[in-house]
Amino acid sequence: MIMKYRKYTFLMILILISLIPLFDLFKPGLPLTHDGQDHVARIANFYQNLSEGNIIPRWAGNLNWGYGHPILEFLYPLPSYLASFFHFFGFTLIDAVKLVFGASFILSGLAMFLFIKELLNDDKAAFFASALYVIAPYRFVDLYVRGAIGEHVAFIFPPLIFYFLIKLSKKNSYWHVLGGLFSLAGLILAHNAITLMFLPLIFIYIFYLFFQCANKKYFIFNILCLIFFGLGLSAFFWIPAFMEGKYTLRDIVTGGGEYLTSFVAWKDFFFGQWSYGGTLTLSKQIGIIHWVGVFASVIVTCHLYKKRNKLWKLCLGSFLILGVTLFLMTSSSGPIWQAITILQKFQFPWRLLSLTVFLSALMGGILLFVIPNRYKGIALLIFIVGLLAVNKDYWHAQGFLQKKEGFYSDIYNGTTDTGESAPIWSVRFMERKPKSRVEIISGYGKVIEIKRKIVSREYKVIASSKVRILENTLYFPGWTVLVDGKKQEIEFQDQNHRGLITFSVDKGEHFISIIFKETKIRLFSDTVSLVSVITVGGFMLFQLVGKRMYNKK
Repeated sequence: MIMKYRKYTFLMILILISLIPLFDLFKPGLPLTHDGQDHVARIANFYQNLSEGNIIPRWAGNLNWGYGHPILEFLYPLPSYLASFFHFFGFTLIDAVKLVFGASFILSGLAMFLFIKELLNDDKAAFFASALYVIAPYRFVDLYVRGAIGEHVAFIFPPLIFYFLIKLSKKNSYWHVLGGLFSLAGLILAHNAITLMFLPLIFIYIFYLFFQCANKKYFIFNILCLIFFGLGLSAFFWIPAFMEGKYTLRDIVTGGGEYLTSFVAWKDFFFGQWSYGGTLTLSKQIGIIHWVGVFASVIVTCHLYKKRNKLWKLCLGSFLILGVTLFLMTSSSGPIWQAITILQKFQFPWRLLSLTVFLSALMGGILLFVIPNRYKGIALLIFIVGLLAVNKDYWHAQGFLQKKEGFYSDIYNGTTDTGESAPIWSVRFMERKPKSRVEIISGYGKVIEIKRKIVSREYKVIASSKVRILENTLYFPGWTVLVDGKKQEIEFQDQNHRGLITFSVDKGEHFISIIFKETKIRLFSDTVSLVSVITVGGFMLFQLVGKRMYNKK
């Protein structure tokens, strides 16, 4: 019985080590972070949409002082779906968010173990790389300083994608294609900016594996299927987020040159004071033990080259890519950021630290792999003890917010972003709660509210003259007004009510419906995702049931 579970020893130890930095999540309240409170408010609005039957939430009705906001269309939805799942089963919003943070932290380590084990076939090397992947200063910046739930969830998927790519380079397997496409879709839905960072790395690795695999034709076909359906499954999010961003202040806010003040000094990659402050003062350390693996990779590359081990290319490539990544975070790369505008979408150059965590963990794993077996155990012990010792002061929250659930689920006095999702025709932020949800701004009559939901409102209007009505909801493409079932023109550029929904109603008694519908772009993207789900689901069903029935014959 003991021998049966012995092969899981390192996995169990990894889980135990991963739990240590999560102890603060067991304390009451929400860790005090830059974005934590706002994430809970967003998820509260997301959950309200789901509870009303909106499977793909795009409108946050209670944000922005109750005027609503389209942020959910542009916000990576996977963390919100996960937190909503936990909330549905009775966890508070705060506990649901903490569960997502904790589960993501542990799962990212397990995913890295899976990847490195497949790459090196060495449990000790896989364990060390996984420990480096989770016990890294930047991971604790995300967890306890920034509260960056999207980036935190995204860390699960790059190792999984790399794992399935290796599998596909060795064997033509439909299940590995499925695993890869779900992992790619998961990465896109977890964080769009992190996806853009990792895509070049993923394609470089595909190119590397292409020359390693025996059956190149099947490999390329499987990769194309993986990419096609991975993009298809996540299309409901990324297509509207990309195409309808033109209606927002995104390009103005992200192109405002904020990145120019957020470059990192070279010394800060090596050491720096731990801080819970803003983007300029938070730690940008790579990690002392991580640097050991990085610097040693030069010697390791030479050693692997002499041994004619093809891993030397991977080790050298990782070292060079890490060097380029570090350079892109320094002020010397300023002209590149100005020339390549897509980089500006990251807002802060230090966000590329996500790549350095992955690459340094990979190089650390390869370092332990080349250490002779008789020294490997003691080297691993020294590295792990050192890793825990130098990071022990980083895995603590600065404090905890103690607020009632209603604070997050009721009217929220902010948009939860820096204004990049605000419509271009509106003010960046509303400043106060409206006097009423709906009001008559010209003419005489009265409005009776019949029903109000996140994405729909129903009113009865009794007008003694032609009236103009103000619906105190921010206009965004998709909002539609129906007067007695007929579409009514919306005016949203009234100088006195900038960006809000206004419309006219003739004299008499009328039934008004105001609905947030899917635009043509959203309907198209929803259809792409639905077709992808049906295709992938049908294929899985065939693999599970069809082949079994065929074999019985």
